Amino acid sequence: MWAASCLASCCAACACDACRTVVSSISRRSARIAYCGLFALSLIVSWILQTISKFGSGFFLLVQVVLLLDFVHGWNDKWVGYDEKFWYVALFVVSLVCYLATFVFSGLLFHWFTPSGQDCGLNTFFIVMTLMCVFVFLIVALHPAVSGSILPASVISMYCTYLCYSALASEPRDYECNGLHKHSKAVSTGTLTFGLLTTVLSVVYSAVRAGSSTTLLSPPGSPRAGAGKPLLPLDKVDEHEEKEKSKPVSYSYSFFHIIFSLASMYSAMLLTGWSTSVGESGKLVDVGWPSVWVRMVTSWATAGLYIWSLLAPILFPEREF
Repeated sequence: MWAASCLASCCAACACDACRTVVSSISRRSARIAYCGLFALSLIVSWILQTISKFGSGFFLLVQVVLLLDFVHGWNDKWVGYDEKFWYVALFVVSLVCYLATFVFSGLLFHWFTPSGQDCGLNTFFIVMTLMCVFVFLIVALHPAVSGSILPASVISMYCTYLCYSALASEPRDYECNGLHKHSKAVSTGTLTFGLLTTVLSVVYSAVRAGSSTTLLSPPGSPRAGAGKPLLPLDKVDEHEEKEKSKPVSYSYSFFHIIFSLASMYSAMLLTGWSTSVGESGKLVDVGWPSVWVRMVTSWATAGLYIWSLLAPILFPEREF
């Protein structure tokens, strides 16, 4: 009897040790499998973000264009709303200055980026297309059927010319048609710092401006943090403090973070040369053929959106733009 009890106890102990060993082995194996799975998942997500970033950067560029269009139209409406001679003269003067700057700058583009003795058909095409857009803006804006104005047309013209310059200046330094940097030596720390600072400032401003907007770009009916909080029946001082605390923010948290995510993607593409920068030009911010085409496509997108902002009220009169 004693021997049977001892044998049963030994069998139970062996069974428990075997189960513990199996469970421990499975646990260690599961942990290794889990870590391998997480590592593989992180690689896949990184690869996706490297590719879904280029598209996000494009969306952020469109956000910048919409911000500019909203700004120039608002600027024009504000000055016209004063309905005084002084402001009409100011509109004309600012528009004239913008057009003068546009045409002078275009002449400099021909001088810098179409050097004699070189076959620079692509650069010539970019500059001529930009000038054609400038004349189209003016013709459409001044058409009697369009409720346009010369101020937005001049500002958009100058901006498109700037984008053309930015695109041509982003060409590789060893490209024979990039006369602006033809005799430049190695990239200096000052040049790199200046390019980085201007890029960062423009990206941050655009992200904050778009993410904090209440009427522009923000989805309608988006929830506002802090809205709907009941006020307690306190004395006047406490009630005033409670009202200040319960005031809703003027933007959507989710939309704000989406805009900053797009801005992060755009910044990553700039700092990595759209994932293709090599050689000496790769040390600069926003230099390389991908940057050239991104800038030019942005310029054409700006032109298309501006023309659409003028023609849409005519094509769809029942809608509010």
